[in-house]
Amino acid sequence: MPELPEVETVRQTLKPRIMGKTFKDVNVRFARMVLPETPEIFRQRLKNQTVHDIKRLGKYLIFVLTEDCLLVHLRMEGKFFIKPSDEPMTKHEHVIFTFTDETSLRYDDVRKFGTLTLKDPKTLYSTPPLNKLGYEPGHPYLTKQYLKQKLKTHRPIKTALLDQTIILGLGNIYVDEVLFCAKIKPTQRAYRLTYKNLEAVIECSKKVIDKAIELGGSSIRSYTDSLGVTGRFQNELMVHMQEHKPCKICQTPIKKIKVNQRGTYYCPTCQ
Repeated sequence: MPELPEVETVRQTLKPRIMGKTFKDVNVRFARMVLPETPEIFRQRLKNQTVHDIKRLGKYLIFVLTEDCLLVHLRMEGKFFIKPSDEPMTKHEHVIFTFTDETSLRYDDVRKFGTLTLKDPKTLYSTPPLNKLGYEPGHPYLTKQYLKQKLKTHRPIKTALLDQTIILGLGNIYVDEVLFCAKIKPTQRAYRLTYKNLEAVIECSKKVIDKAIELGGSSIRSYTDSLGVTGRFQNELMVHMQEHKPCKICQTPIKKIKVNQRGTYYCPTCQ
């Protein structure tokens, strides 16, 4: 699944390739991906709009257009391809945006879980889903006081940090890495974390995410970037996918457990 660093890599790679281009037409081949409009309304609204910017919030891509914003969530395996408009469509290309220069932007999604939603720019951040999201790592409002209030829960800290209404953009890979960095066991009940623990979570969240963005994300499992960028952060992973390997700090074998059905990796000594 693409997480925040992978989505940011897609944004950075895609933006210079389609900035200033104007939509000539849109072909929606899987209606449930476009929300809340029907495919025909979606198509008519997008025609003749120009791409002025691509932003990101958490795992959402935000295409800033002439009149609307196109909000995209890649979910499990969504990818974008840029191809000549006359190139034959493949099986998993479900939404095809044709530009006036006869190139096309194609949304490819094997699992069909991704969503593409047209939103009014004036209410983009004050309505669902963006208004329900927490703060990203590095945001000035992500403080230990904020986390203390948000983490008044008996859920394991691993589960709590996957909640996008608390810290935005941390997925399964990066929560494992953050908790290792912060020296916190993933099964620790969230409400038991001290202010010192919370400071470590804040610091490590920014450290891990910044490093992952710098390295283009993690090209592991089934997710790969389709725009010619290969993530290298998987080479830096300390615990995730490292089961039985010696901890790089203390040499204790890394363990894998399940926390609320999510595969979770940690060092029994360091955490």
